Amino acid sequence: MVANIDPFHAIAISREAHRLEAEGRSILHMEFGQPSTGAPSAAIMEAHAVLDRDPMGYWESPALKERIALHYRERYGVAVEAEQILLTCGASPGLVLALTSLFAPGARVATARPGYVAYRNTLKALYLEPLEVDCGPAERYQIGAAALKALEPAPDGAIIASPANPTGTIIPTEEMARIAEVCRVRGIRIVSDEIYHGLSYGEPARSMLEFAPDAIVVNSFSKYFSMAGWRLGWVVFPPGLIETARARMGNLFLTPPSLAQHAGLKAFDCIDELEGHVATYRRNRELLLAALPALGLKEIAPPDGAFYIYADVGHLTNDSLSFCQRLLRETGVATAPGIDFDPVDGHRHIRFSFAVSTDRVEDAIARMIPWFNAQGGGARD
Repeated sequence: MVANIDPFHAIAISREAHRLEAEGRSILHMEFGQPSTGAPSAAIMEAHAVLDRDPMGYWESPALKERIALHYRERYGVAVEAEQILLTCGASPGLVLALTSLFAPGARVATARPGYVAYRNTLKALYLEPLEVDCGPAERYQIGAAALKALEPAPDGAIIASPANPTGTIIPTEEMARIAEVCRVRGIRIVSDEIYHGLSYGEPARSMLEFAPDAIVVNSFSKYFSMAGWRLGWVVFPPGLIETARARMGNLFLTPPSLAQHAGLKAFDCIDELEGHVATYRRNRELLLAALPALGLKEIAPPDGAFYIYADVGHLTNDSLSFCQRLLRETGVATAPGIDFDPVDGHRHIRFSFAVSTDRVEDAIARMIPWFNAQGGGARD
């Protein structure tokens, strides 16, 4: 028996975008959730130095684990021991590690819909049952305590994401506490995807560990630290699951790249540079929010954090994939179709990533306004 895994359509969009770029077209990449900036300069310098002095090999940096543990004490006031942290090859293997450490095949795991495409497909690949909960504007596109309380029978687990992909919404503090309480009472195990922490434009996101000490937290250097290509992440496990998770990590993934671990440790010293990236994203967000009415896009998820805008284009199309393909071919702006994130209603949504330079956002807006007007969706006098 082989699991039926849906394609990640944004990858196909990106492949076509790069093909057009190779032909000489000017392409603006807003299809992937990856920073256009590189790793912090001091982290790159450290990597150069390490290449000259260290042959490297399979390794798990004790210093990096200690620094991540300090990060939880400093930012969230949560006591995490270094031994609770497993370093991974990014958040994607971290999610596999979390799910296989918690659940047996057949377990039911609740997620928000819309939600990150890999939640649904990773669950299916591991022969777990994704239980997608419809979360619209009334729920701020987030799975909440009331929804988890209403599910019968109670699911075995829930994936919580705040800020979320594709919407950028953040779960308020009071709701995080309610979610933790419902899950505690009903025996629902929590996997909290905190990969976009550090990227918020109002109130900062709270860690689920502040409310549910037995939650498993997945995080990464890919987003805030601008190190997507270095393939480095981590998972925080409660003490009772550490050995179970370590056995899976060793057999499935060994260790993350040694070079990335050296660079990641140095990246924690580069907060000023990284906050400069956040300032750029904040400006890009403001520009897009101001421009959306001219595109006729008035129904969007509140982008509290991350670097996404999830917009309803249902007045223009019932096929978000072909819509994104035409937008790419005719304007050079690459975006992600909503069907990646929502197999039911995603045909009427698209996602913009604004993790690019501000001049590229301005260029994208200039290209899209006349194009959306030509589709009949732009602003009218």
